[in-house]
Amino acid sequence: MAMDPDYAVYPFGDAALIVETADEISESAYRRIRGLAEAVAKSPPAALIELIPSYRSLLVTYDSLLADYASMEGAILSLISRVGAFEEPAHETIRIPVCYESPHCLDLDEVARHAGLKPEEVVTLHSANAYLVYMLGFTPGFPYLGGMSERIATPRRLSPRTKIPAGSVGIADRQTGIYPMESPGGWNIIGRTPLSLFDHTREPPALLKAGQYIQFYPIHSDEFDRIASDVGRGAWSPEIETTPRGEV
Repeated sequence: MAMDPDYAVYPFGDAALIVETADEISESAYRRIRGLAEAVAKSPPAALIELIPSYRSLLVTYDSLLADYASMEGAILSLISRVGAFEEPAHETIRIPVCYESPHCLDLDEVARHAGLKPEEVVTLHSANAYLVYMLGFTPGFPYLGGMSERIATPRRLSPRTKIPAGSVGIADRQTGIYPMESPGGWNIIGRTPLSLFDHTREPPALLKAGQYIQFYPIHSDEFDRIASDVGRGAWSPEIETTPRGEV
């Protein structure tokens, strides 16, 4: 294991290594990992195969016929020492409409009861913050988001549903996310967006990407139906705001 004040490097199997930073999930830790991933991508070691960033770590896979762990570790440590020279990309904030009304808010009342709030207060808190997209996973296009108010944190449902409609917005513990497609799930559903988060015929197929921010905003059910119709015809796309490098 190699150590740095902000990073630790470990072997991960016989053809990969993992770089960790910090002990908890935070935006500052994520930015360090993102900066490192950008540095490696711009000056890739010859044996590099893939970079897989997550909340606070970066998995680096490589061709073990071209390099061994020691040489890859040395290459990564050299890039770590230069991370500060790489600027963080401009931030994109994508505005996501959400209908927090029936029939789309299956568990909003339960979340409100758990939080000791009124349903409309839950909506206000949920749509107040900009959420960082840490990564996509679980199902194609599913965003793992950070930044939700702990006041509305709610445990997962004891009995998961066998079918969650595509576009459903849910809360599980201290996280919130959006189901890109119909699937089983145990998150508490508080609303639904009419947007399509994943479409295999689209390029790129996922609407969101790691490093973006999401800003939810409430819409009424009639507006949900109108936007859903426009999205189906390819006549509607979300607003995206760009924040210069170095700003949040």
